[in-house]
Amino acid sequence: MGVNLGDLKQLRKATGAGMLDCKNALDESDGNMQKAITILREKGIKVASKKASRDADEGLIVSYIHPPGKLGVMVEINCETDFVAMTEDFKKFAKQIAMHIAAYPPVVVSREELSEEAIEAEKKVLLAQLEDSGKPPEIIEKIIDGRMEKFYLETCLLDQEWSDDPEVGTVKNALTDLIGKLRENIVIKRFARFSIGN
Repeated sequence: MGVNLGDLKQLRKATGAGMLDCKNALDESDGNMQKAITILREKGIKVASKKASRDADEGLIVSYIHPPGKLGVMVEINCETDFVAMTEDFKKFAKQIAMHIAAYPPVVVSREELSEEAIEAEKKVLLAQLEDSGKPPEIIEKIIDGRMEKFYLETCLLDQEWSDDPEVGTVKNALTDLIGKLRENIVIKRFARFSIGN
């Protein structure tokens, strides 16, 4: 089956993937746009997992000041080469991350940065809230697991819904897509958020 040029352009615009990757995904999905997007995302995840062990010693520090100047964010995003750090895709992503942090203030980049003490303290608070509920222990455990996911979503940048395009899913998905597109390991290293009065 021949690939429709309009579909090819639409898929490329939606994913940012290369023309050949888009054509192959459309071929593999028999022209189904959603399946093609899924194929490209899965391919990006595979690329990201292969690249994860590689050093990311280059990158950018990007700042964003929200008007009228009472809120600001600085974020460090690393990649493998200076060449990738200077691409428009990388710069745009870095700026989007800074704006996302300004709008949805996370506490850490990833779950791994949360201390065991912080996680246990949150679980204790949740358990105390449910103690007098009369629910069986296994139900309480499931409720706590669900509320912990909400806690991670609020505190961990990579778990948050990607503000630039909710269809992408999480910030981690957006990062994975960028790694698949640029073919380098990319890491959101750290951030700082400043606001007047806090």
